Amino acid sequence: MITGILHATFLTTDLATARAFYEGILGLKPDPNRPAMSYDGAWYDVADKQQMHLMLLPNPEAGLQRPAHGGRDRHVALAVSDLAKLMERLDHAGVAYTHSKSGRRALFCRDPDQNALEFIASN
Repeated sequence: MITGILHATFLTTDLATARAFYEGILGLKPDPNRPAMSYDGAWYDVADKQQMHLMLLPNPEAGLQRPAHGGRDRHVALAVSDLAKLMERLDHAGVAYTHSKSGRRALFCRDPDQNALEFIASN
């Protein structure tokens, strides 16, 4: 019955910093069709009918200790066409990342709010 994942949502307590990461480092473009809601945020088109959402809301897990390796935490996995280019961008921005422990061509990093992201080479 399930035919796909339509969006993944992340909480942020600093929308400007989160947008600088998702737009400036990852290169995502905001969706101008995000409706007005009771909280601020941003939507990003990732692929056909797939999105990532940021919600400017208090973090209910503030102060929670996260595993150093994002693969041992809840995360979303995203396909990337050029893993080396992404690594260059993360290095340039000073964003720490770890390589997949499975041996796949993949890496994990955290956004400014400590949400874990996995990037898997699609080629």
